[in-house]
Amino acid sequence: MTHNNNLKTLLLASSIAVSSAFLSGCGEAEATNNAEEAEEIISIPVEVADLTIGSISSNYETTAVLEAKEEAFVVARASGIIEHIYVEEGDYVEKGQPLAKLEQERYILNLNRAKADLRGIQKELDKIDKVYNKKLVSDDTYDKLTAQYESAKATLELAELDLAETTIRAPISGYIAERNAKVGNLTESFQRERMFQIVQQRQLYGIVHLPEKELARVHKDQKASLSITALGDQNIDAYVERISPVIDAETGTFKVTLRVPNEDNHLKAGMFSKVKLNYDTHQNATLLPRKALLHIDDQINVFVVKDGIASKTAVKIGYQEGQFVEITEGLDGSEKVVITGHHNLKDQANVEIVNG
Repeated sequence: MTHNNNLKTLLLASSIAVSSAFLSGCGEAEATNNAEEAEEIISIPVEVADLTIGSISSNYETTAVLEAKEEAFVVARASGIIEHIYVEEGDYVEKGQPLAKLEQERYILNLNRAKADLRGIQKELDKIDKVYNKKLVSDDTYDKLTAQYESAKATLELAELDLAETTIRAPISGYIAERNAKVGNLTESFQRERMFQIVQQRQLYGIVHLPEKELARVHKDQKASLSITALGDQNIDAYVERISPVIDAETGTFKVTLRVPNEDNHLKAGMFSKVKLNYDTHQNATLLPRKALLHIDDQINVFVVKDGIASKTAVKIGYQEGQFVEITEGLDGSEKVVITGHHNLKDQANVEIVNG
C-alpha cells in the first residue's frame, strides 16, 4: 500500500515537471517571437535619392523691375485746340509719324501774312538794288532795308515752323504706352502735362543694386537669368550692360544695368522679375538634393543607406543652386542618400526604404 502511494507521488511529480518544462519552452518561444517583432518595428521608414551628375552655377539672386531702353513723353510745342488724334494706346509708331493735329487756321494766317510782308520788302529791295549800284541811295538806307528783309525772312520761317508744329509727331519709334490727349482739349505750348508716352521695348533694361563685395565678380556681358513673375516664372536671358564705378555710401551697393533682349515684344516695361546673376558654372558636378543635408556640430552630414543601415557621413559642398547642392568631398556618387525621415535618425539605425 505504501509502495503504491510512493509511485503515485512520483508520477505526479514527473507530470508537474513535464508541464513546467513545456510551459517554460512556450514562454521562451513567445519571447523570441516578440523580440523579432520588436526588431522589425524599430526599422524607420525613409525615402532616399541617388546622386546625379550635371552642371551647377554660383549665382547672386536679387530682383528688378524692367524698364524701357528709350522712353519719350510727348508735349505740344504749339498752342491750340486738338483737332485730330491718330493713334491709341498699344499702337506701334515710327519716329516722325503724326500722333495728333491742332487747329491750324491761325497759324496759316500768320504764315500768309509773313509771306506777304516778305514779298513787299523783296520788291522794295529789288528797286533799291538798281539805284544803289549807281550810288543814288545811301549805305544807311540800303542796310536798313536789307535788315528788314532778313527779319521778314526769319519771321516767315518761324511761321512755317509754327504751322508744322501743329502736327504732333513721334520723337522716337516705339509703342504708345499712354494717351492723355483728347479731341477738343486746349493744349499750351510746352505744357507740363504730357500728351503721349512712347516706349521702345525691343530692348529692355533691368536695374539691380549689388553689395560692394560683389564688385570684383561682375563684368560686362556677364550672363544673368530673369524669372518673370507675370509670365509664370518663365526664364529669360539677360546680360550686364553697364556697371557703375562708384559705391553708394549710404547703402553700400553699386548699380548694375542688365540688357534684356525683347525682339518679339514678349516682355513689357514695368514687369517684376527675379534675377540670378551667374558668377561661374561647374560642369559634370556631383549633385544631391539640398534637403538631404543635416547641419550637426558645425559639420554638414548626410545619411547613406546600405543593407538597411543608415550611416552618418560627413560631406563638403560647393555651389548651391535651386534644390541641389554640389558634393565635393565625402561621397563617390554611387550612394543612396536619405532625403526624408533623416532628422531624427541615429548613426547605424535600421531603416526601411519606402520609395523603392
